[in-house]
Amino acid sequence: MHCCKTGIDMNDDKKVKAALKDIYLRLSETYGPQHWWPVESPFEVMVGAILTQSAAWTNVEKAINNLKSAHLLSPPAIRNMSFSELAEHIKPSGYYNVKTRKLKALVYWLGENYADDIDRMAGIETDKMRQELLGVYGIGPETADSILLYALGKPVFVIDAYTLRIFARIGLIEEGESYNNCQRLFTANLKPDTALFNEYHALIVKLAKEACSKKPACGRCCLSQICRHGGKI
Repeated sequence: MHCCKTGIDMNDDKKVKAALKDIYLRLSETYGPQHWWPVESPFEVMVGAILTQSAAWTNVEKAINNLKSAHLLSPPAIRNMSFSELAEHIKPSGYYNVKTRKLKALVYWLGENYADDIDRMAGIETDKMRQELLGVYGIGPETADSILLYALGKPVFVIDAYTLRIFARIGLIEEGESYNNCQRLFTANLKPDTALFNEYHALIVKLAKEACSKKPACGRCCLSQICRHGGKI
């Protein structure tokens, strides 16, 4: 892309960097720290990253709490549980039969390759670990990157439907932009900082829920002044 629809020359690194920084500051000033990911352990993040696929986080929390209450939120416990028992516990998250298969695949992979040691995973080079995660049934780019960022502390920018929607409306990416191209917008123009990537993604999710939904409320959006759709939809 040579020029985005906001008028920013996408070949001008300084202007792109400034735009991304401006967006972050506006979000941060409006919403404050988000304290993500809202779980207690790296393994809980991994489970949550799978359960949150096509699900609201409130429903994911119910499923995770079911596992916690039964003292089953661990790789060995999930491996040893019957398919039907695990499905029943995670039922609130929806698509529970498919997600049961995904969780089973994750914990078998984790046991066979890392003896359930997530610290060992964190020591693997980021790109290599990403490719390994993508080879696990049920883990796509967004889920893999969520695990890398929130469970393993890797400086990887997570792209989700909210990010694609918001940054297309602003004009920094095209409608229907690919995951990798959108991710490159951030990684090429921001320092690889785990804390920054964590907070930026959390703030994007907050904006999507508060204002920039499928039917946006531009009047209460802190980005409306710099968004090409501001006040028009």
